[in-house]
Amino acid sequence: MPDLTTVFTELRSIMAPYAAKLDAKKDDASELYVDTKHLQKNKKPLFFGAVQIKKSYVSFHLMPVYAKPELLDGLSPGLKARMQGKSCFNFSAIDAAQFKELAALTEAGYASYREQGFV
Repeated sequence: MPDLTTVFTELRSIMAPYAAKLDAKKDDASELYVDTKHLQKNKKPLFFGAVQIKKSYVSFHLMPVYAKPELLDGLSPGLKARMQGKSCFNFSAIDAAQFKELAALTEAGYASYREQGFV
């Protein structure tokens, strides 16, 4: 069984700067869940992202890539292979190059939300 705590810690460090700017709904040893303060038509806040420890991997959710799929253009094949669905990346080990790419994608996602008036 891989040490998911270290993977979570690394992925959390990518999401944490945005949690400080936005609205961290949950922040504990196994999950960081971040909403924007923008309310949707259903009166619920718009989801930004989350990092969660699961049974055998750590999930990194990034909703801006769901809202604007072109953010994924040019994504490396390695990071693309980590995708589950349209906005989730799963990791069971630290990969410095992919984490760096994911950090840049998260920054681009935040910029996209800002351009759309969500943050």
